[in-house]
Amino acid sequence: MATKPLPPRPAPRLYLATPEVDDPSELASQLTELLAVADVAAVLLRLKQTDQKTMTSRVKTLAPAIQNAGAALLLDGHVELVARAGADGAHLNGLATLEDAWPTLKPDRIAGVGGLATRHDSMAAGEAGADYVLFGEPDARGQRPSTEAIAERLQWWDELFEPPCVGFATSREEAFEFAAAGADFVLAGDFIWADPRGAKAALIDAAQAIAEGYEATFGKAKPGADQAGHG
Repeated sequence: MATKPLPPRPAPRLYLATPEVDDPSELASQLTELLAVADVAAVLLRLKQTDQKTMTSRVKTLAPAIQNAGAALLLDGHVELVARAGADGAHLNGLATLEDAWPTLKPDRIAGVGGLATRHDSMAAGEAGADYVLFGEPDARGQRPSTEAIAERLQWWDELFEPPCVGFATSREEAFEFAAAGADFVLAGDFIWADPRGAKAALIDAAQAIAEGYEATFGKAKPGADQAGHG
């Protein structure tokens, strides 16, 4: 009896990071438009630091535009605001922060984690129950690994571990590379908002790059298409 074929691997999805939010009203209408033109799984809300009441109000202003589009709303840090503001979870920086946030976020909310400098840290985050691991974001000094190193880390994770992995892309080209390497999600942020054509065109472009990268590695076998960068 023939073995049952494996189901096709799902295509990676976009994870959109906002600019640092001060006045949320303009961004709310912009997000409604953006989330209608591309398949965005989640939005990472970066809040300008101020008092908690104001930050909570800003999250509540933006939440309907995000959640009504079917995307999850995650706060960049600010674990203490997640439940109060109606967010779906938080993105955390480093293992210690993940452990500290666990009682607040679990079992009902998403806890993703970045700031994982080593493979050991990444595995520890997965074992601790992180809902995703992020590779490639800049450190406190603005330094980040090369595109090739990030792609290699994503490929390693994808082949060995169950929790989703996210590639932090700073360009359309990186979105393609990280989708091809096996990222489950591609985080797109500053390069979307800075695009002279506007965020809408940039987001559509990034979504296309992700689809092309996925197809290059995981689509129908093509002659000479094995270019996933084994290293």
